[in-house]
Amino acid sequence: MDATNIPGKEGYVFPPLPLEEWEHTKETLHLYLQIIGKIRLQLMPRRNHWWNVTLYVTSRGLGTGPIPYKFYTFEVDLDFIEHQLHIRTSTGASETIALQDGLSVAAFYAQAMKALEVLGIHLEILARPYDNISTTPFAQDHLHATYHPEQVNRYWRVLVLVDQVLKEFSGRFYGKSCPVHLYWHHLDLTLTRFSGKRVPTQPEASTVEKDAYSHEVISFGFWPGDKEVRFPAFYSYTFPSPEGLEKEPLQPAQAAWVEANGSPMAVLNYEELRTLDNPRQALLAFLESCYQAGAKLAGWPLEELQVKPLEQL
Repeated sequence: MDATNIPGKEGYVFPPLPLEEWEHTKETLHLYLQIIGKIRLQLMPRRNHWWNVTLYVTSRGLGTGPIPYKFYTFEVDLDFIEHQLHIRTSTGASETIALQDGLSVAAFYAQAMKALEVLGIHLEILARPYDNISTTPFAQDHLHATYHPEQVNRYWRVLVLVDQVLKEFSGRFYGKSCPVHLYWHHLDLTLTRFSGKRVPTQPEASTVEKDAYSHEVISFGFWPGDKEVRFPAFYSYTFPSPEGLEKEPLQPAQAAWVEANGSPMAVLNYEELRTLDNPRQALLAFLESCYQAGAKLAGWPLEELQVKPLEQL
C-alpha cells in the first residue's frame, strides 16, 4: 500500500465518487443490499432502534454478521474485491454467487434464495423494495442489472474510510451510541448518539419512526446521493431539533445548514471535503461541530459525556 493511503497520514485519500458516473450501478447494488437486509431483518432478534437490520463495512465489502438460524448461524458477505456473494454457516457449509454486470435484481434474488435453500435455510421475505425509487417486486425486476465492479469497489473504499472516521468519533462519547452501520433502505452509513432522554411519540409517525426516534438523538451519516440530492455528502441532524440550531457554527467552512423535512440539517459535500488538505481531520471537525451545536442547545451534559484522553484520567 502506498504511504498516501495509510490512515493518519496527511495524504489520506478519499476517492472521487461523482453520482452521475455510477448511478445505474448504485441503483442495482442498492436493491441487492435491500434483499440481503431483508433476510437479516427476517431472522435477527429485535434490537432497539432497528439495529438488528443493518449491514456492516468489512475488510472486503459489506456483511450481515452472524444471523441465528435453528441451532447454528450463517453470514452473508458481499465481497467487493473479488465481486462475489458468500453465504457461510457455522456448520462449515457455504454457497457463492458471482456479482457481475448483467446480473439483474430478479436473478440475484432467485440465486440468493436458492443458495439459502441449498444450505437448509428456509425463509420468506417481503420481496419488494422498501422506500426506494423502484417499486417492482424483486422477482420481477429485470431492469436493474448494471454492475460495474470498479465502481462498486470505489464506493466500498469510500465506506472503509468513512467507517474508520465514524468509529474514531464514536469513541469520544460515553453515552449510548449505535454501532457504525449501514441502513439499506437509503444507503446511509450512520452513527447515532443518544442523550438517554425519551421524547413524546408522534401519533402520525410510522412504526419505523416510532422506534428509531423514541429518544433524543444526534445522528451523523454519509450517503452517496440520490434523485433529490445529486452529490455524495455527510450530514448531521438533532432530533428533536432545538430552536436556533441553524445559527450554530459549523466546521469546515464548506459545511452549511439546509432545511430537511422542516428541520435544520448540517451538510458537507463529499467532493468538496476530499479536496481539502487534510480531509480526515476536516471530517472529524465537521462531526464534532455538529455534535456541539445540537448537544449544547438541547441541554446534553457535555462534560459528563466526553471521553478524555487516557493521560488525563
